Amino acid sequence: MDCAAKSDAKVLVTGETGVGKEVVARLIHHRSLRASAPLVTLNCAGLPDSLLESELFGHVRGSFTGAYRDKPGLLEMAPNGTVFLDEVGEMSTRMQVVLLRFLESGEIQRIGADRSHARVNVRLITATNRDLQAQITSGAFREDLYFRLNVIHLHIPPLRERTEDIPLLVSHYVESYSRIHRVPAPEIASDALDSLMGYRWPGNIRELKNVVERIVLKANGQPVKHRDLPSDVLRALATTAAPAAPSATAPPPSLADDLASLMLDRGQSFWSAVYPLFIARDITRADLRRIVEMGLETTNGNYRSLVSLFNMPPDDYKRFLSFLRKHDCHLPFQRFRTAPVRLASTTPLPTAAGLKR
Repeated sequence: MDCAAKSDAKVLVTGETGVGKEVVARLIHHRSLRASAPLVTLNCAGLPDSLLESELFGHVRGSFTGAYRDKPGLLEMAPNGTVFLDEVGEMSTRMQVVLLRFLESGEIQRIGADRSHARVNVRLITATNRDLQAQITSGAFREDLYFRLNVIHLHIPPLRERTEDIPLLVSHYVESYSRIHRVPAPEIASDALDSLMGYRWPGNIRELKNVVERIVLKANGQPVKHRDLPSDVLRALATTAAPAAPSATAPPPSLADDLASLMLDRGQSFWSAVYPLFIARDITRADLRRIVEMGLETTNGNYRSLVSLFNMPPDDYKRFLSFLRKHDCHLPFQRFRTAPVRLASTTPLPTAAGLKR
């Protein structure tokens, strides 16, 4: 974003719905030399061609029914500023041609006018949740327009792939919504925060904001625990906590036991004993899940203790969790919290044999 802000190059922002593409566009604008000029935004989804063209380029009086006066378009309303077009992948082929013509000449021709009205100096930032390469292949998006828009490409990963951001976002929105609704800011307990980090967030940051606002209103300043989270989040967590069906082609459980022995009996780190084999596909997800499951049964569902159990430094906690989530091997901790014994700091680490069922 900092690199993009230093130039006037066109920017294409991609990512799933709710990841914050408009936030990225606003940050680029406010960090650029155009920050003192306007930033205008337009969502291209759901607008018919005539209305979309009128919003962008304006129209002259009498050009269509209801056009009682001349109306400037958004491109004229942001001189020396930035125009952000969201959901550009939803544009019809005809509107893509109109936009391409503007990008090539910089000239504005209002609807109903017989000649160009003005030439404008604006920066264009576009965003989409579509796979434009796939749309080009199917003929739904023009390749020449794609090359015009895709000068600087920023892809925003979904929230489930950057779980280390979740505590920061939760803290920010708890403070924000507590101030907006004039209620005390609640404390988010560690088990509730772990649950929020274990949730898949199909709606990304937009969904997280909604969940945090509900938490703030319901808590009214009281500490928030796992059981206090919204019911739809708890249902989703309970579903993912169900044990996966064993794979018919999975290697025998003894393979996971052998790898656990390397870590627990011989002091090898997870990164040297398990990680290389998984990356080389010598072990499967089922093996990795079994290893994690054995560890969590011992640590009573505590992932921080699991990092120590697998001979990793404490600073590897976020890296370890990100690795597990990326490969869909992060097991919800809730079903392991019923273990009768919790490891204490003075308790010696168990052997691999002790982890076997």
